[in-house]
Amino acid sequence: MYKNMLPIGSVVRTEGAVRKLMVIGRIVTTEEEDAIYDYVGVPYPEGVSGSDRMFFFNRDQIEELYFVGFQDPEALEFQAEVLDTLGELTIRNHAIVEK
Repeated sequence: MYKNMLPIGSVVRTEGAVRKLMVIGRIVTTEEEDAIYDYVGVPYPEGVSGSDRMFFFNRDQIEELYFVGFQDPEALEFQAEVLDTLGELTIRNHAIVEK
């Protein structure tokens, strides 16, 4: 379900957006919603300027990929051992857990 996720540092544009976003997190939720998002990003090239400037989105909302983030053996191992093996997720007590 979470195979082939973009690495941290990837730069994308989501559908309908003018600005690019840089991925800073994967498989995330917000404090306000009981929803799980594939990614959280910040405006590129500025980066983090406050929590109100973080954008949560899913892979199906990505319209264009500009840059694939840094991947070293540690990142590839995390992808293979953690992200690629995740099943269905849910939110319980404000935490993301496997169903």
